[in-house]
Amino acid sequence: MNQWGLLTPDPELDMVYPSDTSDANNEELALEHSVAHGNVHGNGTGTGSSPGTTTAPNGDNKVNQRHYEPAERFIITKNVVVIGLAFMIHFTAFHGTSNLQSSVNADKALGTTTLAVIYGSLILSNIFLPMTVIRWFGCRLTMALALFAYMPYIAAQFYPRFETLIPAALMVGFGGGPLWCSKCTYLSTVSEALTQVRGNKSRKDVNTVKFFGLFFIFYQMAQVWGNLISSSVLTLSAPAAQSPANGSFELDVQRELERTRVAELCGARFCPGVGAEANPNLVPPAPEQIQLLNSIFLTCMAAAVVMMIFGVSSLKRYGVKRGDTGDGMSGLKLLTVTINLLRKRRQILMLPITMFIGLEEAFLAVDFTRSFVACGWGISRIGFAMICFGVANAVAAGIAGALVERIGRVTLAGLCAVVNLCLLTYMYNWEAREGDYMSYCTFAAVWGICDGVWLVVVNAFYGILFPNHLIAAYSNFRLWESTGSVIGYIISSQLCTSTKLVILIIFILIGCVGYGLIEYRVWQKQKNLEVMLSD
Repeated sequence: MNQWGLLTPDPELDMVYPSDTSDANNEELALEHSVAHGNVHGNGTGTGSSPGTTTAPNGDNKVNQRHYEPAERFIITKNVVVIGLAFMIHFTAFHGTSNLQSSVNADKALGTTTLAVIYGSLILSNIFLPMTVIRWFGCRLTMALALFAYMPYIAAQFYPRFETLIPAALMVGFGGGPLWCSKCTYLSTVSEALTQVRGNKSRKDVNTVKFFGLFFIFYQMAQVWGNLISSSVLTLSAPAAQSPANGSFELDVQRELERTRVAELCGARFCPGVGAEANPNLVPPAPEQIQLLNSIFLTCMAAAVVMMIFGVSSLKRYGVKRGDTGDGMSGLKLLTVTINLLRKRRQILMLPITMFIGLEEAFLAVDFTRSFVACGWGISRIGFAMICFGVANAVAAGIAGALVERIGRVTLAGLCAVVNLCLLTYMYNWEAREGDYMSYCTFAAVWGICDGVWLVVVNAFYGILFPNHLIAAYSNFRLWESTGSVIGYIISSQLCTSTKLVILIIFILIGCVGYGLIEYRVWQKQKNLEVMLSD
């Protein structure tokens, strides 16, 4: 039995060495052994782990099978909650800053260039760093050190220049790979421990989805707090608006001109090059407002590092020692496992939907905030719209685990895809209106629901598809999500918003086809196994 409660094949059969020429057969074996107990299919049933001792056949941190006290379930949940709180406080600062970059640091595309550098370096980070760093420091300390690596990015906002922001952005990117891979590995590991604590009362795949859902409740609430802080600081400390001196007639004329200007320049019609001279809504905040905001955010990041160091238990508690990334594999071989996962068909089929997640997050951070909210409502109101995104995102992430258990992963993903396509199509045809806060907030909220579901379902599905390659699988997830983000940030300063919406529609359609093919293959194998077992 492996750590998922599944039959474990010969370790040599499931390795992904460069010299392996039978990848198709290996993939078939991995899927067969998974679906034999129903832990891969979104609507299947599964079994818990049996007592005994096992080790992972290849390159990831795995829980040793052992007995735990019933109270351990509360300690496990506490660890997940503290990790979620630390990420929430940390990304309150990061998201609050990033959402303003395309509008505040718009000169020479400094803001979008910085974001592209972050996600470009994150690609390299996901390839070269996670396994080595986790092997050296363990998951808990890796998360703490990676959170610390984000702090220079906020400090550089006090003096925003290419020579300060670009090096700080590189630090964020190089810290991001180990951060997210160690977080995913930690959650998957404690999900297995909880399965052992509860025995036949729980399933590993359900526990994994629930823990990812619980984490993303906290993580997506960072959008709420970060944007609430930024909007409060920028709005409350802003100078009072001046009314026309000649009364209501000129005021009416001014409002009509603003409505016409917004309809012509904003929303899907927005194109790079539109600035404050064409639309006063795009005038950036005063420097003293930005400095106050940065001071608050820097304090948040320091608090998150302290929480991670002192509030989270080491994985030694669950049989995983620092430096133990598998059966003694070297860092180079672990890197080889990560890269060679791309030879597996199920990984290739997951690439489009993974890249779509990165693309839509980049569009939200840069194009939605600038083309829709800042252009039509004002830069100081970006945070209010993004609060709606954060609340909806957190709620969606929180209920995704329960919905998977009730209606199945496939049904939930299908509903999410339909809603997402409808939203993108409507935004493409929608005519922007001055101060139409209801539309801007509604767009953000529906976007948040879709993003929350995609994050939970796809993150958990990676852990289910690659149970023996957790670190490598999550490294690939972040790698291709980051690739999608980099593409989004690069085209943000080159293409009009309508073109970018079309690109998103194409990616989600291709991604859904790839995801559907994987689910169909899993369903087909489960059906064949049921027939074979009934004979």
